[in-house]
Amino acid sequence: MNNDSAIEATAGTPISRRGFVRSAAAITLGSVAQGIASPAASAGKEARSELSPSVQMQFMRPGQLEKAIRDFPVVYVPFGLIEWHGRHLPLGNDALKAHAILVKAAEHAGGVVYPPVYFHDGFPKQFLIPILTELFERLKKTGFRVILGVSGHNVQGQIDMIDKALAPVVADGTVAGAGLWEITLSQGAESGTDHAAKWETSNMMFLYPDLVDMAALGDGPLAPNMKPPDGIGGQDPRKHASAEVGRRNVELASRAIAKKGRELLGSLPTARDTSPPRAITPGQWWMI
Repeated sequence: MNNDSAIEATAGTPISRRGFVRSAAAITLGSVAQGIASPAASAGKEARSELSPSVQMQFMRPGQLEKAIRDFPVVYVPFGLIEWHGRHLPLGNDALKAHAILVKAAEHAGGVVYPPVYFHDGFPKQFLIPILTELFERLKKTGFRVILGVSGHNVQGQIDMIDKALAPVVADGTVAGAGLWEITLSQGAESGTDHAAKWETSNMMFLYPDLVDMAALGDGPLAPNMKPPDGIGGQDPRKHASAEVGRRNVELASRAIAKKGRELLGSLPTARDTSPPRAITPGQWWMI
């Protein structure tokens, strides 16, 4: 996260956001686990760490995508970047958590999750925003009626970037969309964010425990407020992070985002279009 403003993790202590690495990569996340057969299977149950391939666009066959659009024409687009997240967390943390939370939202309510977008607001916006607009237009033409761009990189510039890219796509009123942080709708005592501290470490402990190396933090005091050499902002993860904190955070965030998708779909002139989605077949559709 790359500015000097403060963002609150909960109603408590603000977390400083200082200058970070502005590198990025275009990568498709391929780390998934079996165990959840369909979105309906997770309804009413506690969040599990497994991520169902059945709601992730890159794993779908054409007929599966058509059915998902027909059932619940909401697409979730996760955003993140490659950035320092302490010595103990993966560099792709922001996109990893956003993607996983959106998979959980789709498991709960339906819809489809697009692969993570690793371009961010540090890139020249005069070039990036038109590209994102084109992406959103292609999703619209595929048949989606709600587009949610969700950033795990919690700076205002990410929301502004997504909203500007969405504006011409939703202008005709046939689709709806919004830019959000993953915790915009759930933020509170049990759901929050920080930088590689309690919340982000807990998310990874729940979702990707094999990617977390708490021993890398050592036993000594951590530099406060994002300062070198630790670059951590928030409560000491060695004392406050746990997989259970992450599980609850992911659960609350994903369900709030799923609810937002339903609300936006219901706000459209015809909440459920009775016409079939665009055929996912050569001659009608080729790629996004």
